[in-house]
Amino acid sequence: MKKYFFLFVFVFSLLSSCSTGEKTTYYLIRHAEKDRTDQTNRNPSLNFEGEKRAQNWAEYFKKIELDAVYSTKYYRTIETATPTAKTKKLGIQYYNPSKMYDSIFQKETRGKTVLVVGHSNTTPIFANKILNENSELKRTDVYGNMDDNDNASLYIVTVTADKKTSTIEKVE
Repeated sequence: MKKYFFLFVFVFSLLSSCSTGEKTTYYLIRHAEKDRTDQTNRNPSLNFEGEKRAQNWAEYFKKIELDAVYSTKYYRTIETATPTAKTKKLGIQYYNPSKMYDSIFQKETRGKTVLVVGHSNTTPIFANKILNENSELKRTDVYGNMDDNDNASLYIVTVTADKKTSTIEKVE
């Protein structure tokens, strides 16, 4: 009887692992509010509100297990990612926004849960690239550019072997 029980558990475990498959989840956000006092500064830091929002993001992700945190190499994105990365005891990995969701990034993040901090024009494009990758259909973009004052949108894109899903949440 014991043999059959262990055989049943083994077969059930094997079937479960095959049917659930690997899941990759991407959390994509735009950097928090930036300092706009010097219009000529192309790499401003966060302002006071942005620093508060960066802390709020860390609080939001507190109960979500992250495997990696990615950011572009701008002060505002790094400063947005830092509180969450510190809370998770993760280093910040940098990505080139002109090479979003390339084969290297896909390989490094496969099966993981990842936070990606970008910009109003890169965050929705990144989500679109994930959703359209390897699609047999010529899909149109799901998401357009973000409003320049939108620092609260969270794009969640989930990829499994048989489907891709996405949603946007507002996190104030």
